[in-house]
Amino acid sequence: MRTAGELAHRLGQGLRQRWLEVTLLVGFVGLLAWFASAAAPYLRPLVATLLTREGRFDGNAAYQHVLAQTEFGPRPTGSAANRQTAEYFIAQLQQFGWAVETQDFTYQNVAARNIIARAGSGPVAIIGAHYDTRRRADNDPDPAQRDQPVLGGNDGASGAAVLLELARSLDKPKLTHEVWLTFFDAEDNGRLDGWEFIAGSSYMATSLSVKPEMVIVVDMIGDADQQIYQERNSTPELVNRIWAIAADLGYSNWFLPSAKWAMTDDHTPFLRQGIPAADLIDFDYPYWHTTQDTADKVAPASLERVGRVLEVLLESAGATAQ
Repeated sequence: MRTAGELAHRLGQGLRQRWLEVTLLVGFVGLLAWFASAAAPYLRPLVATLLTREGRFDGNAAYQHVLAQTEFGPRPTGSAANRQTAEYFIAQLQQFGWAVETQDFTYQNVAARNIIARAGSGPVAIIGAHYDTRRRADNDPDPAQRDQPVLGGNDGASGAAVLLELARSLDKPKLTHEVWLTFFDAEDNGRLDGWEFIAGSSYMATSLSVKPEMVIVVDMIGDADQQIYQERNSTPELVNRIWAIAADLGYSNWFLPSAKWAMTDDHTPFLRQGIPAADLIDFDYPYWHTTQDTADKVAPASLERVGRVLEVLLESAGATAQ
């Protein structure tokens, strides 16, 4: 029987004799680890596709898009992470067969980009969400954290994730409108350094060459403790249509049939243009504009409820705001 010392000696001798193989193996493992970390956001689409249920909005798949966005880090307008996120969206939308264009503009000397994906025919219906995140967590309960950026797991990533999963799940031949899945930039940095809120949607609303029949904005809808009240500034007829679908789907515990908040959000510029518009927002969110707005605060079931309502709306005959 060999002693522990003898075994250690033989192991050391073997390693010395095969140092090149060991070095290459360690290097290869390290390379794999680096690649897995660097490529993780781009592998999310594959994971999402594998998780999906054919022909229906899937909250688990949408949640993979939340994770992919947060893995880029905070995504304020003009940042490298913001631009990486935009490229991720474009690749996903094109993969799902949507015609994609970008709307580049400058706000406060910062380059910004809206993204529009089109499919279907008929009157235009815009389904929009912002994807930028807040540069400073000025609502954080800890004053020492208020100069830190917001990761935007819910406020930024959740609405965009719903749009990306809609791009996969919508049955294009059933669409009753020409649907524009629209990702707004420069929404979230109002009251910071002279910025206003909703700059991206304002730019788009004043640049339209057609008048959409309706606009629906989804913002901060992924909260695990989901409570979506009717927003007071939204077009009543459109709100009633959305809430009727939610009730038919059994979602009345989450789409609450009473008004609560009056928001200035990405639907506001379209309302100013006389376009029927509604804001789906869960503003009862304790992590708003804090460093705690992370992906673990988002629930796949919450994403799925919103996505299913929009899916039914867009594929239903007579889904109109008029």
